[in-house]
Amino acid sequence: MSALPQTFADDVINQDARTQFDTFLDEHRRALNASLDGLTEEQARRRLVASRTTLLGLVKHATFVEKVWFDEAITRRSRADIGIPASPDESFILDDHDTIASIQAAHLEACEASRRAAAALALDDLLLGNRRGPLPLRWVYLHMLRELAQHCGHADILREQITG
Repeated sequence: MSALPQTFADDVINQDARTQFDTFLDEHRRALNASLDGLTEEQARRRLVASRTTLLGLVKHATFVEKVWFDEAITRRSRADIGIPASPDESFILDDHDTIASIQAAHLEACEASRRAAAALALDDLLLGNRRGPLPLRWVYLHMLRELAQHCGHADILREQITG
């Protein structure tokens, strides 16, 4: 299992925009992944809301999101070729073989693959594999920051309910 870089937002205040984007994304990726730390398998799977949202499901969904925005959008491979569900809703579904360790490892691997896929691109480079049409990498980074920030908030609330 590969770890995400341990650089923090305060470390990159005077750095270029790309470094700031990468750092903020990695902070959110680490926080969401760590939301599972110290929980039992039952706690990670516990449903506390009407939707399929669980802590384990959130991190599984974040893995899907990484693959949509940094694999599908960049490589133009289909979701079937990548091996991910067709829809975001399906990405929350937990299988019997999903564990905290397996989901955390898959998430970290997807994050590292995302970093590698985007490394050679500039923020204004267009990604051609998204269903919306061509999108600049900058927009994808902003979208990912929004998505991860929302899910980190969801995870904070669920974790608080679970651990009291």
